[in-house]
Amino acid sequence: MVSAAEQLAANLNFSALGKAEELKRRIWFTLAALVVYRLGTHIPLPGIDPQALADLFKQQQSGILGLFNMFAGGAVGRMAIFALNIMPYISASIIIQLMTSVSPTLEALKKEGEQGRKQLNQYTRYLTVVLASFQAWGIAVGLQGSGNVVSEPGLFFLISTTITLVGATMFLLWLGEQITARGVGNGVSLIIFAGIVAELPSGIAGTLELGRQGAISTAVILILLVMAAVVVGFVVFMERAQRRLLIQYPKRQVGNRMFEGQSSHLPLKINTAGVIPPIFASSLLLLPTTAANFSAGQGGGWLTTITSLLGHGQPLFMVLYVSMIVFFTFFYTAIVFNPQETADNLKKYGGFIPGIRPGERTAEYIDYVLTRITVLGALYISLVCVIPEILISYAAVPFYLGGTSILIVVTVTMDTVSQVQGHLYAHQYGDLIKKANLKGRRR
Repeated sequence: MVSAAEQLAANLNFSALGKAEELKRRIWFTLAALVVYRLGTHIPLPGIDPQALADLFKQQQSGILGLFNMFAGGAVGRMAIFALNIMPYISASIIIQLMTSVSPTLEALKKEGEQGRKQLNQYTRYLTVVLASFQAWGIAVGLQGSGNVVSEPGLFFLISTTITLVGATMFLLWLGEQITARGVGNGVSLIIFAGIVAELPSGIAGTLELGRQGAISTAVILILLVMAAVVVGFVVFMERAQRRLLIQYPKRQVGNRMFEGQSSHLPLKINTAGVIPPIFASSLLLLPTTAANFSAGQGGGWLTTITSLLGHGQPLFMVLYVSMIVFFTFFYTAIVFNPQETADNLKKYGGFIPGIRPGERTAEYIDYVLTRITVLGALYISLVCVIPEILISYAAVPFYLGGTSILIVVTVTMDTVSQVQGHLYAHQYGDLIKKANLKGRRR
């Protein structure tokens, strides 16, 4: 007899979307919110000379500003009100996560469940305001000291720019929370996703135009398209890859009833750290280039030498990039996953790994398995991030989509599609329950 779950799996298709009114409302709300975000990336800060800003950004786009501009959907290059994007919140979230491992108070809040999570989210918002204020003030001071970019420099420009950028960042944070609650997918991730994807058509169009002009051969363009498809497929495969540890639960008696022993799995992802390692590595490696661009030759020959050695595609850059990705993969995995805590929870509920003694031995075994699969995860992230560097440096490919961007786009797409499928499952389950109730009444 076919189970209800199997029937749902067989009947699950997007034709059911037309009947799922709740899901359609969520999708339309998500799209409307992303349109509001994209409009904000084209509203410039007051008092900025667009041409002078464009000339300044051409000098800085090879540094960390270029990375932030990619995440912000071009808002940094236009110096729009959403120039900071959601990045201060991302930084604040990472800092709070790191602090939970060293602060007993925050660690206790983390273990308090929903109430503790709400308190940690509130601390993250406060820290977001602090970080955004420092970054906004730094941007305002940098713009005012960069030639003729600001038409009327002064204290009023500094204060108004800081308030505008911080307010826009907090509005984006609120918008992301509304998408998460009333839309489909994770709101913060979708905002970053929208910023990256928004620049994709212009990049593709520029590459095709160079092909039409003969600057790039048709064969190179075809190879690039095939390579992009292979990389995306590889990322999807690795992001879904898991190492499942068998967990057994013994027989237990509740009242007069005896429940048979059950088995389940503890899934360990190949890439537990997500996209954090390449973001950290890119930001740190681009700092010298950014400092050299802002110093405009005042830092001496040593700074110029370091910048040239850390240029995209240089051997030292590649070695440091991969080394930092590997380091941050292990470091962040150790922060977000605690084998000892997992082993204690299994022991608390009577679960055990067959052949492994509960408690300390279980924690050691989980840590051993996690370390081995994290090696694969670090190599996978390094490979995905190094391939674009090789293309831009040695194959002279002008269209550049970094490994970090590919990881973000693919993982957010997978998460959003999973949530859409979840809503469709819930809708179809509801229909099955209604039909079952109607049949029962007729009988």
